[in-house]
Amino acid sequence: MDFKDAIMQISEKIVKQKEMVATEEATKTAFILPMINALGYDVFDPTEVVPEMDCDLIKSKGEKIDYTIMKDGEPIMLIECKDSKQVLDLHSTQLQKYFVASKSRFGVLTNGIEWRFYTDIDKQNIMDTKPFLVVSMLDLSNDDIEQLKKFHRAYYNEQEIISTANELKYMTEIKAIVQDEITNPSPSFVKYFAKQVCSGCVWQSVIDQFTPFVKHAFSNVINDIIQDRLNSAIKNEEQDTETLAINKTELDDSEIVTTQEELDAFEIVKAILSEKYDISDIYYKDFKSYFLIYYAKEPYWWICRFSLKQYSKYIVFPDKEHSGNYEKVELSSINELYNLKDKLWEAMRLQVERKQKSDNKHK
Repeated sequence: MDFKDAIMQISEKIVKQKEMVATEEATKTAFILPMINALGYDVFDPTEVVPEMDCDLIKSKGEKIDYTIMKDGEPIMLIECKDSKQVLDLHSTQLQKYFVASKSRFGVLTNGIEWRFYTDIDKQNIMDTKPFLVVSMLDLSNDDIEQLKKFHRAYYNEQEIISTANELKYMTEIKAIVQDEITNPSPSFVKYFAKQVCSGCVWQSVIDQFTPFVKHAFSNVINDIIQDRLNSAIKNEEQDTETLAINKTELDDSEIVTTQEELDAFEIVKAILSEKYDISDIYYKDFKSYFLIYYAKEPYWWICRFSLKQYSKYIVFPDKEHSGNYEKVELSSINELYNLKDKLWEAMRLQVERKQKSDNKHK
């Protein structure tokens, strides 16, 4: 299992179990230790993972950090754990004290779901008040996984991480500011845009008037960007699909494994279509990156296509104009196909009509 798969597996586990994990010890066992293990450190090897290491600066209170990650006999990462229901904002001070008493350059505060990574950018050996990296296991991005990978035992390079931590820290803060401004635009933010489109002085009344305009404009811009990227990605993939279908290019079947979930999805689609159509002419074809269901023995007349990967499931429907602006619907499970009956019926109707028109042209 590669690193990304291991991290995504933990993420899925957290989604399923987070409501059942209610104590710090349960959080450690269910969420935190598996993450440490995924980072390449043997949780049963005291030369790699030390629980309850003494981090008392004055050696009088016996304060201990939950886990210390070791490499070449030196501490490289301190991990302070809280239970999964705890809000981490209230607990960074405790980690700061441990950080000062340690030689480690990285401190981690986590409740198993959220992971906050700190270092000493502002002042050496004094942990920064703000993390340079925050990762939510409920909302992982590819970039999050790449940043986590830098802490993997096999790839760990302290200087490389430190060199990028400064940029990450300020980027994180800037992103938070931008998100706040988009959600709740500040007067100064609104004033900047009002000045671009209004002549004269921008009084408070103008700012009040423009606040919802700015908010809606940013929302529309973001939606447009997302839609453009989605359409572009789907269009590119579909062009490849149709080229393959028209040219009848065959893939090496030995490289393709049709999963039971894909076969189950095929049966569900057939069952739905059977309510209105004859399904004796419905087929499927499994490609490397998607699963195609089509009509009349020709993949060109496709009804829908699936991607049923472990961490991303969706269905795509053809459009009426062949413009490439196909409709994509996210799925949490194939059982949700029963909620898409109208879309499946419409896709089938569309391809039946197209096939009939094509046949008439060639008579």
